[in-house]
Amino acid sequence: MKPTRDDAMKLLLEYNESDALIQHALQVEAAMIHFANYFNEDVDMWSVVGLCHDLDYEKYPEEHCKKTRLILEENNWDEEYIRGIVSHGWPSCTDEKPESIMEKTLYTVDELTGIINAACLLRPSKSVLDLELKSLNKKFKDKKFAAGCNREIILNGVEMLNIEKNIVFEETIKGLQERAEICGLKGNV
Repeated sequence: MKPTRDDAMKLLLEYNESDALIQHALQVEAAMIHFANYFNEDVDMWSVVGLCHDLDYEKYPEEHCKKTRLILEENNWDEEYIRGIVSHGWPSCTDEKPESIMEKTLYTVDELTGIINAACLLRPSKSVLDLELKSLNKKFKDKKFAAGCNREIILNGVEMLNIEKNIVFEETIKGLQERAEICGLKGNV
């Protein structure tokens, strides 16, 4: 089955109650939609993959990605969607290495959106709308800032994408800006 955004949102809400995890899913979705357009790929598919990438994390953190595969198989999702989602946990949660452009993008923006979210929360505006690349790079270099976000994964992802880091950062910011209200980063600009 090729799931719709409604299918994805229904599953996301079935397995997640945490506002922070739901907001993170919406932020990753925003970045994925932007990059789907950037690469001229299937926006609907990339949206669904972004929304459901951490589907199992709240209820099954020790089985992250493994439980997602089972849940999506039970719901008859196409393997391309399942693999797209599961591969973002490579290598810590799965042996499925990101191979497609969609998988590499998800792998990269998952952690990057976490750093951007944290950076926005510290801004006077609490918004992504006035976040600049220079500010994000400064936060990225500070290993103590958003320490739970794995910078090595981001840099590995940038390398996999074969795109300059600043372009990936700028495009991710743009994606979040385009859907700032939906993903909770509009703030008070």
